[in-house]
Amino acid sequence: MPRPRLCRRVRFRPRATYFKPRGIPLRELETITLTREEMEALKLKNTKNLDQKECAEKMQTSQSTFQRILSSAYKKVAKALTEGKAIEIK
Repeated sequence: MPRPRLCRRVRFRPRATYFKPRGIPLRELETITLTREEMEALKLKNTKNLDQKECAEKMQTSQSTFQRILSSAYKKVAKALTEGKAIEIK
């Protein structure tokens, strides 16, 4: 049985919950889901230009957990961009 998931601080509230390639109806696209946690990690690291330690502190998690969240987000975004899939933020 896995350990229970710890509560992490996420302050990101997206204005848009879907991003998709232009010109293709959403119903024809596969969707990749990004969690709000992953969006927060992307925002802190890439938009706010914080180092990994600061990002982990802001999210109230360890650096290794923050790195796993960020790595997961990068993989999902890269897959969506290279394969022309929609991104849903939940």
